[in-house]
Amino acid sequence: QVQLVESGGGLVQAGGSLRLSCVASGRTFSRYVMGWFRQAPGKEREFVSVIGWSGGQSGFYADSVQGRFTISRDNAKNTVYLQMNSLKPEDTAVYYCAAGSRSSIRAYDYDYWGQGTQVTVSA
Repeated sequence: QVQLVESGGGLVQAGGSLRLSCVASGRTFSRYVMGWFRQAPGKEREFVSVIGWSGGQSGFYADSVQGRFTISRDNAKNTVYLQMNSLKPEDTAVYYCAAGSRSSIRAYDYDYWGQGTQVTVSA
């Protein structure tokens, strides 16, 4: 069982930056692939980024955030991060971290989810 808790969301102006954190409970964090997803009001949850279990390789990103967002993880701290730069109003959503056994862009491939953190980008 893995419990995930996100933090770092907030209100920021367009062009600004935020760093989201997701802390996992349990001793097996390093065995999980970690993903970030987001859900805007009235829309389906969508993939943002994923990073492998070791964190040594580069993350994979949705086209909409490629070049602006960076995913990373610190297995010693049981934490995955999402650095978000050059934010746009269309990035406004609730952001969720998720843990799974394989790298995937599909939400249903992930076994554990956090409660989400709100990111609001004003124009």
